[in-house]
Amino acid sequence: MQIENMKSKAKFISLEGCEGVGKTTSLSFVKKHIESLGHTVLVTREPGGTPLAEEIRNLLLDKREEKVDASAELLLMFASRIQHIENVIKPALSDGVWVISDRFVDASYAYQGGGRGLGFERIEAIEKWSMGSFLPDLTLLLDMSVEEGMARTRLRGDSDRFEDEKITFFKTIRKAYLKRAEKSMGRIKIIDASPSPELVQQAIKKELESCL
Repeated sequence: MQIENMKSKAKFISLEGCEGVGKTTSLSFVKKHIESLGHTVLVTREPGGTPLAEEIRNLLLDKREEKVDASAELLLMFASRIQHIENVIKPALSDGVWVISDRFVDASYAYQGGGRGLGFERIEAIEKWSMGSFLPDLTLLLDMSVEEGMARTRLRGDSDRFEDEKITFFKTIRKAYLKRAEKSMGRIKIIDASPSPELVQQAIKKELESCL
């Protein structure tokens, strides 16, 4: 079944943003809102989403003495993503199940393209080769200052390999996300994540209505 036909039955929505922007809370709101309209919803995440992809997630996030090359990190991300697409996302959409993913391909542009300095061109080539034209129907980019986001992250306690990076790393990521949004032809909607959760959810609901 072609992707276009799958998407006519159900929608694929991703949530993006730097650390501490409130993706978990927003994802829960999106799920409940879509379910309230009578749709079945599958919530998943990247890296991860399948047993193999979760193993790759652990490889990527665990702290280690060995330096992880940026290109190796990028390829592991895409290896996890292809498993996710082919074994979880496409089958769910084909069954009429809406899919909400905590991060998707835009995260690679932000974290590896921006944060690791690989740029967009190499990622675009890998994306086209491995994914074709498969993209979310809607991406909600939760945005706030890096300083505020990192302050929230520190309150959570334990950090992973990415969260231990310096603040300049995350400032570069934020810039890459915003640049990616500019090039998305309207697919990526920027949500100001700094106000109260209620105001953030109002903004999300408005964008969801245009997709629904």
